[in-house]
Amino acid sequence: MTKAYCVKEKKNREMHSPRTVTFKNGRKALTGTCESCGTKLFRITGK
Repeated sequence: MTKAYCVKEKKNREMHSPRTVTFKNGRKALTGTCESCGTKLFRITGK
């Protein structure tokens, strides 16, 4: 599993069902949900 920072809990948490997305500026990121609270998480991976 991938870890990302949860701003709601202020801790690094496991990302549930991560998927790759591309922003308008061309950057790639992983998006998913926090396993414990359900908040949407993003982890920027690069170009």
